[in-house]
Amino acid sequence: MGVLPSWATRFRLWQYIKASLWIVPMFGLVLGILLAELALTADSADWPPSGWHYSTTTASDVLTAIVGAMVALLGFVVTIGVLVVQQATGTLSPRYMRLWYRDRLQKAVLATFTGTFAFAFSLLRSIESGSVPDLGVTLAGAAVGISLVLLLIYLNRFTHSLRPVAIAELVALMGEDVVTAGAAGIRDAAPRGEQDVASGAPVMRISTPRGGAIQAFNVAGLVAEAARHDCVFVVTRLIGDFVTPGTVLVEVHGGTSRPDPDRVTGLVALGAERTIEQDPAFAMRVLVDVAIRALSPAVNDPTTAVQVMNYIESFLHTIGSTPLRDRYELADADGHVRLVLPGRDWENHLELAVCEIRDYGASSVQICRRLRSMLDGLIETLPPRRHPAVQAEVLLLEESIEREFPDAARRSIARSADRQGIGGRRRPRT
Repeated sequence: MGVLPSWATRFRLWQYIKASLWIVPMFGLVLGILLAELALTADSADWPPSGWHYSTTTASDVLTAIVGAMVALLGFVVTIGVLVVQQATGTLSPRYMRLWYRDRLQKAVLATFTGTFAFAFSLLRSIESGSVPDLGVTLAGAAVGISLVLLLIYLNRFTHSLRPVAIAELVALMGEDVVTAGAAGIRDAAPRGEQDVASGAPVMRISTPRGGAIQAFNVAGLVAEAARHDCVFVVTRLIGDFVTPGTVLVEVHGGTSRPDPDRVTGLVALGAERTIEQDPAFAMRVLVDVAIRALSPAVNDPTTAVQVMNYIESFLHTIGSTPLRDRYELADADGHVRLVLPGRDWENHLELAVCEIRDYGASSVQICRRLRSMLDGLIETLPPRRHPAVQAEVLLLEESIEREFPDAARRSIARSADRQGIGGRRRPRT
């Protein structure tokens, strides 16, 4: 009996499947062939009504035209994909491409085209004098109609969803879902006890044999493995960190036996880049990237940055309303702490959201006013424990305005809070 692949291997495989643009269309191709065989079987049973009969020439011409049309439409969709890649990497953020590859509508369109192609091509071989797949020809025509409808939906979707504000909404919602879901149960961690459960030197250090960005932890698997050896696992790296081969990932404290290093590292997924599944900060990273790209001298579009900041503020409200710790202690079913994970606190998230936008947009009145409005809004709506970090960012913004606007009149304008950047209701600085 073969050895099952580790959880990390299965996670990486699932990530590859979700990002792949050929696997779902391949299923469509196979399904098209199978449906063609079923249609031929139905034709041989004289099932189709008399009104569905076609001549040999008509059936051959129709199916040939469908085969050619599907090949052309596939090329058209691929061309659109190339244009999307160019636009996304040039004016938005290369990180967005990871989300675009996973779009289900795009895969459905490609699968429908390849399936219709395979269906029509499979029927062509069965056309003989006096033998025409009447039902199959009718179904092929229906498949073309479905393909065209999906193509129109696809074009409408990507015409609108490639706007920066649409991408910001999508990414922010994905990040908020991870935060509210508790990042795969991490937010359900046991409260920290009075004494450190992992005090003292570790009895064992487990290093990673390969490098990459930490994409996910199998939290339940790590807890179960630590419980099996009656020890505590302390993860030394934050999710999203890039680690090199030989980096210590897990420290083992206590225990009645020593865990298998390969088994433990098999519960930590590494990949070429970060993912959002357990890393909401990566969603914030994408939002900030889009905003600062709009603030670059080559683009010079602060209004787009303001639109993205609307969703950054919404995302920050969700994060700020969620209990955050810089360390999570997870217990097994018996209440014994088995896993210690590092976490991002409120200050880390806020700094990620504000720092670069403030620096790159320091000379823009619109950005300064929107930033001040965002920070004031966070103070108004978030609990008091979040206020010190926000007030620290307000002071940094004030210092930036002092440096960039030596003119008192312009400095006063830049200090005013405005939810639209420029043009909204102006709230003077208090």
